[in-house]
Amino acid sequence: MEPGHTGVAQGQVVEESRTATISATAPATEHLQYLFSDDFFGEESIFHDIFAGPIQVVDEHFNAVLLNCYDAIGIMLMIRIIHQHQLIMFKRRIPCLDSYLDKVNMSLWPRFKMVFDLHLNSLRNANIKTLWEDDVHPHYVTRRYAEFTASLLHLNVEHGDGQLDLNLERLRMAIEDLLVKLAKMFTKPKLQTIFLINNYDLTIAVLKEAGTEGGKAQLHFEEVLKSNIAIYVEELLLEHFSDLIKFVKTHPAEDTATSSEKASVGDVEPLVKDFASRWKAAIELMHKDVITSFSNFLCGMEILKAALTQLLLYYTRLTECVKKINGGSALNKDLVSISSILYEIKKYSRTF
Repeated sequence: MEPGHTGVAQGQVVEESRTATISATAPATEHLQYLFSDDFFGEESIFHDIFAGPIQVVDEHFNAVLLNCYDAIGIMLMIRIIHQHQLIMFKRRIPCLDSYLDKVNMSLWPRFKMVFDLHLNSLRNANIKTLWEDDVHPHYVTRRYAEFTASLLHLNVEHGDGQLDLNLERLRMAIEDLLVKLAKMFTKPKLQTIFLINNYDLTIAVLKEAGTEGGKAQLHFEEVLKSNIAIYVEELLLEHFSDLIKFVKTHPAEDTATSSEKASVGDVEPLVKDFASRWKAAIELMHKDVITSFSNFLCGMEILKAALTQLLLYYTRLTECVKKINGGSALNKDLVSISSILYEIKKYSRTF
């Protein structure tokens, strides 16, 4: 991967990385030779004299391959494999490759950090205009980020490496910043919110597929997803019921309202009749909007349910206001029953 190219999770030298893994770890199988040398010659140090040449050849090949390896996941795999070999050899009390494996490990970590920083910088320095697509569905960079992160999180489950966690947190902040910048390219705030929801939802889905190791990153994206869904719900409802929402938000409950704040029949009658005449059609339009906006069917269902539930809360507050004002009973015939709205919510929950 070239610096500045947004290619998260795109290993460029996978085959070379595989070869490096084999080269770096194959010497661990030489414990049988170590035991033979110790038993036959009766001298532990003779092993190093016998295998100095082969280890040097392997080491030279490993260093040559590592120098051209840009596969961060492959390098982390090598680090974990070496760690497992060290544990096995420690349990078998075979110390002959301790220094060699420590040296290999010391070579792998700086290379991993360098390659990881290339991924990080590719997000930070990405050209927004080049990456932007006039499409609210998940961006390809988001999937690359999610799969890359999921892989590294999975490799860190049994190790709890704090340094890797810190690097992944830096990467998470970089992708989130990039997504916000891409979202701002949309002219309508509603489209910006839809774009962010789709990308956050995809990230969460990929992290969950990888197991239960999503950790802080998954929790963070779940929080921002929840926040953006709340924003979208308000934007969606304002498109269809702006007057009703404005009235409810500006008029407190009748028992706490001052004389100047109290509503009259003239204030609520247009709202009641307008809602009664088109609420079902408006809900159908909301349903179509959600269907076409969100990539994840289940996420769209939850968003529609949240929107309809919020609408029910707003309308309940309106009906309570109508019942408490003088002359409000004259509008009872125009009020939509709460049970009717609940029925519609359940209907869309079943069919969506």
